[in-house]
Parts: sequence; C-alpha cells; structure tokens
Amino acid sequence: MSHVWGIDLGGTKIEGVVLPEASSIEPLCRVRVPTEAAEGYEHILDQIALLVKDLSTKTGGLPSRIGIGTPGTFDKHISAMKNCNTTALNGKNLPKDLSNKLGIEVVVANDANCFALAEARLGAAKGASVVFGVIMGTGVGGGVVVDGKVLNGAQGIAGEWGHNVLDENGEMCYSGIRGCVESFIAGPALEKYYASQSGSQLGLPDIVRRHQQNIDAAASATMNRLHHYFGRALASVINILDPDAVVVGGGVGNIDTLYTEGVAELKKYVFNHRLDTRILKPLLGDSAGVFGAAMLVAE
Repeated sequence: MSHVWGIDLGGTKIEGVVLPEASSIEPLCRVRVPTEAAEGYEHILDQIALLVKDLSTKTGGLPSRIGIGTPGTFDKHISAMKNCNTTALNGKNLPKDLSNKLGIEVVVANDANCFALAEARLGAAKGASVVFGVIMGTGVGGGVVVDGKVLNGAQGIAGEWGHNVLDENGEMCYSGIRGCVESFIAGPALEKYYASQSGSQLGLPDIVRRHQQNIDAAASATMNRLHHYFGRALASVINILDPDAVVVGGGVGNIDTLYTEGVAELKKYVFNHRLDTRILKPLLGDSAGVFGAAMLVAE
C-alpha cells in the first residue's frame, strides 16, 4: 500500500491520519480516540491499536510502517522513551512494544519535531532553510528542521528550549528542573500565576479576554509576564540557531499579542540591531503534528 500513515500521541487524545502521499494536506481518513493515559502504559498501547484498526477498516488495508509523534523522545542509547510529560511512557521501549502489538514497523519522533517538519515542508515556513517549530500549550517544546530534515541531536533533545532555565528560583517542573521556560509560559503555569495574583481561578482564554478588555489588573500582569518571558526565552534560541523562521503552535501560541507585544520583547534580547527571523502562526493548525508523523515514514 502506497498510502502514508501517521499518528500523533497526545496527553489527552491520539489522532491518526492516512495521506495519499507525503506532500498532501488532504487526508483520506482521520480518526481520534482518547489517550486515557491515567489507565497506564498498556492501555495507551491498546488505544493506539484500536485507532489503527479503525483506520485499517476505513481504508481497506495496513501499511508496512507507521510514523508516530510522541510527547518526549526515544533515547536509542537506552532503548527507552524519556522526557515525556505523559509519564507512563518514560522508560518504555514504545516503538518495539507497538511494533510487536501491531505487526508493523513503528518510527517515533518528538511531537514538536513532527510539528516543525510539517510546517517547514508544507506549512507557514515552506521554503525556509532553517526552521524552529514551537509548541506552547500544556507544555513547551520545540523542534529544529534544516533543509527539510529534522535535527535530532546526539541525545535526541535538539530544540528542547522549554527546559532551559530562566530563573532558578522559579517553580519546579515535572522534569526536575526548577525555573525552566515551561514553568513560566506554559498554559498551566500562566493560570497558576494568575491565581497567585488574583486569588481566583480562571482558564487561560478568560485571562486573555480580561486582559484585552483592560478590566483585570491580574490578567494584564499575567499577559505582560508571558510576553516578557516569551521574548527572553526565544531570543536565546535565535541567538544560537539564527533560524529563517519560527512557527509558534499550541494553545498558548494562539494568543495574538505574542506576535506583537511578545515580538517587541524578543527584539530587546536578540543579538542584532533588528529581527530578521519571521515569527509565524502555523498554517496546518492541529493537523501539523500528525502530518509530520506521517512524513517520518514517507521517504
């Protein structure tokens, strides 16, 4: 079968797609199932198998290989997943276990790498030589694509800007690193900061709305803090990598002021008198991750 299959393994949902070819953005079939990660590792494998069975039924066959984007990375030196915020995956040989369950070769990559790959080849940064793909949601991740290929690095952690330290006196992250980027600008971190300033709980969309309406000082403080740390953190990446484009995805990435006030903060910390790197919204939406996963097995 010449079709290309990809799966995006998220913390709350698993999405699968079958593309007629890797350059297509019109899937033949698309299926989602809940991850139900609290049920444990074996249950996650069962949910993926359920999704693959459904895709197979709808398309009339199975591929020889499937690409899977994962929340974390596979460390080839220890043959195990690491750095997954879906912690049930850590320490497990996910590609081997899935391959045994499905009877199909499984290729895995970090979900941010898959996002970056899709946006670099087909999306907002198409044609750019060096692309940094950002995911800002419940966590903060990143991926690097150079000339259409993912840069994995010696330890499989290339692009992991979310765990660079901004302030060692900051909050402790699940990773065991205190005061990292994720603990400042991920969605839950923003909501936690708002609660500390206001004494009440609000979801991020409401915080953004109240800031835009200029009716809540705590909401504005939260957003101003986001813009500042977004700029500081991303400037460190640009100063090292100097990409042609940065594509910002994830729920937090949908906040419009990141591209105005956030970029204004970024310009303060970039080691240049101007900012030539394009800061872009993704074109592929929530499809980028699963499309990128399919591209892992396209060649």
